[in-house]
Amino acid sequence: MTRQQLIDQIRQKKTYLCVGLDTDITKIPKHLLAGSDPVFEFNSQIIDATLEYCVGYKINTAFYEALGLKGWEAMQKTVNYIPSTHLKIADAKRGDIGNTSSQYAKAFFETLNFDAITIAPYMGSDSVMPFLEYKDKWVILLGLTSNPGAADFELKKILTETDVLDEGMHIVKHQTNHLYEEVLMKASTWGTPENLMFVIGATQPDEFINIRRLTPEHFYLVPGIGAQGGSLKEISEKAMNGDCGILVNSSRTIIYASGKEDYAEKAGAVAMEYQKEMKRYLLRTENSI
Repeated sequence: MTRQQLIDQIRQKKTYLCVGLDTDITKIPKHLLAGSDPVFEFNSQIIDATLEYCVGYKINTAFYEALGLKGWEAMQKTVNYIPSTHLKIADAKRGDIGNTSSQYAKAFFETLNFDAITIAPYMGSDSVMPFLEYKDKWVILLGLTSNPGAADFELKKILTETDVLDEGMHIVKHQTNHLYEEVLMKASTWGTPENLMFVIGATQPDEFINIRRLTPEHFYLVPGIGAQGGSLKEISEKAMNGDCGILVNSSRTIIYASGKEDYAEKAGAVAMEYQKEMKRYLLRTENSI
């Protein structure tokens, strides 16, 4: 999916919702467990109920990998079930030396046919570039995450050096940045707003203004709305740009809206409420341009 196709879907549907299919077999309605593929049955019903209210689906691969072969089969069937009008994100958080990343890219972009994959940037550019070589595919790089452990490294202040010219003299300017800021600025040189997004957690709302200053054109995948306490209103006001520029992910709040046989209906109702709220914020942005 290209950037323009994604923007067109957002404008057409008046939503920037991404539904997280973090499907835990221990939490799905019990009546599904008698079937041959309860995870896929659950997912397909959720997709049918939420399709018109979202522009993408994020599959957290850990929940499928944990089930072995049956989990991988359910994941493949789920990806195939999602229509091409919707962005298909593998929340796999891969990132390894170049030849290994090349195989991961092949697995998720060719074999499984995802449109995007989340990547951990710790090992640097050569662990990310193999994913960026694919046309019309997306790397979604971990920038500032929503978990408490983000304070361990991402929010640490580091001393950096910048070459500047002062009255014709070459000098070095020292400054401090958060580690995540260095990641955003460096990674922005590896890809473009056409193929590179960043994961920015909704529980870090005060950082969004600065993050948008550093990466004005990039899309952000924003987890942490709903069960994790992030505010859709606050994130929308601080992070949106002229092309919307954000995909807000909600997983548990939507897919586990009910643990009974009406689970799909309830999921659709929650997704519809998100879409209604997002429509208001999108209209404000369009009217301000």
